[in-house]
Amino acid sequence: MDFEWVAVALGDVAWIALAFLLGFLSSLVKLPPLVGFLITGFVLNYIGIASGEMLQRLADLGITLLLFTVGLKLDIKSLSRPQIWGTTLIHMALVTALFGLLIFLLALVGIPLLTDLSFSQAFLVAFGLSFSSTVFVVKVLEEKGEMNARHGRIAIGILIMQDLAAVIFLAATSGKLPTIWALGLILLIPGAYVLKRILEKAGHGELLILYGFVLALGGAEVFELVSVKGDLGALFVGVLISTHPKAKELANSMLGFKDLFLVGFFLTIGLAGELTLLTVILGVALVPLVLIKSALFIKIMTGLKLRARTALLSTLNLSNYSEFGLIVIAIGVSQGWLDAQWLIVMAIALSVSLVLAAPLNNADQNIYRKHMDFWRSLQRQERLPDDVSIDTHDAKIAIFGMGRVGMGAYEKLADVENQQVIGIDFDRQLVDEHSEAGRNVAVGNPSDPEFWEKIDHNPAFELILLAMPNLNANLSALNQLRSMNHPAKIAVVVKYPDEEDLFRDQGVTEVFNIYTEAGAGFAEHVINSLDPEPENS
Repeated sequence: MDFEWVAVALGDVAWIALAFLLGFLSSLVKLPPLVGFLITGFVLNYIGIASGEMLQRLADLGITLLLFTVGLKLDIKSLSRPQIWGTTLIHMALVTALFGLLIFLLALVGIPLLTDLSFSQAFLVAFGLSFSSTVFVVKVLEEKGEMNARHGRIAIGILIMQDLAAVIFLAATSGKLPTIWALGLILLIPGAYVLKRILEKAGHGELLILYGFVLALGGAEVFELVSVKGDLGALFVGVLISTHPKAKELANSMLGFKDLFLVGFFLTIGLAGELTLLTVILGVALVPLVLIKSALFIKIMTGLKLRARTALLSTLNLSNYSEFGLIVIAIGVSQGWLDAQWLIVMAIALSVSLVLAAPLNNADQNIYRKHMDFWRSLQRQERLPDDVSIDTHDAKIAIFGMGRVGMGAYEKLADVENQQVIGIDFDRQLVDEHSEAGRNVAVGNPSDPEFWEKIDHNPAFELILLAMPNLNANLSALNQLRSMNHPAKIAVVVKYPDEEDLFRDQGVTEVFNIYTEAGAGFAEHVINSLDPEPENS
């Protein structure tokens, strides 16, 4: 294998520094760093720097690792729910039909670059616009700690279904059908036993990270060998081992590498083609059509009995254009179906849609709370089984976030308070595991106003522990409690000193830094264990 591109990467300080600078500036104004990376790509394009082989390889590796980590966290059973596959199929069909008809009518009017589009070409462009960005949505959900929240699982499920549609399109248009050996991929399912056993023995350090790369890149390569899209292979292998207890640890170990390589992907969007005034105007003009996508998402989801809040938050995640749209347009260009300028039009539309979607996703809870009556008017009266009321069993203490910290707090407090404790988490699989172990745990999200309405007898918790693993999740829950003027004492778990100051300024009763307190607790434990037993007098 030729590693020359690595040397090029290490020497190309200019774009790395610019990407950091603009990403850093984006974070200062409360936007995801990826917005700065997108802008970096367009700046590099403007000054005449083209996308090289090294950057493209970084981008490809980032997407492969992304889909692998998505697979590690994917509940494959959720894809069978009509709220996911039904929403995906109906939405893609409606968007393609409506956008295709609109683009064709504009072509008849004689708008530049649209003039020569045929009926089928207009629908090809519309099909590309029907996708939402997997990269953007996963990044946003991870940063907010909502990958396993209900709206997060629905958004990811819809994206997976869209990605599968894209793979089918790629296979149908590339003229490269899967070989007969593709049938042998079924052997990966029983082979997952071996993969899991190796994962079990891989430890917790560099071997675990290397094994993650082997699984992601190896899965992609195996699928490519039988003429199936390699990224689908990385996703498939991730799903195969997702049930292993160390799958979450592996995903966390790969997180930094995935984020680093995805910088290359966001840069390549801005470097996709030559910028002209016409392509910029047309790309920006396509962005308002995202509002139609959003309206259709909400209408379909609420029609399939999802609550308005779940539908809204999922919709805000999906209100953008996609990297797969770029791929669809690129295939159209390579096949001679579309003018090459359409590639940069799509890149601009994608970039602007992500820039606008970022602040909307940051403010999603406020958007719901400020217009709650309107959003609720859209939902159906009939409820899904997941929306049943919650029985707290007269608990006086509530722990939000039932990971390792929350579970430890639950065990300690349950002994002291004679089982008057309830754990709340939005990860249904985690809740089921705790329930099977005999703990009083329920599914819910404290930042959701309707969560409090679902609790039977409207209990007045005396103590609330916010032990969710994400700063924004804990802050959002605290804001909801403050808006309700809830009288309970509130304690929160943090990781860094600046987070301690933030919550103390918010007036919480107690702040617990898990790193600082863990050291103090360890020392106390050692001192107690070494303290000699008092002699009997």
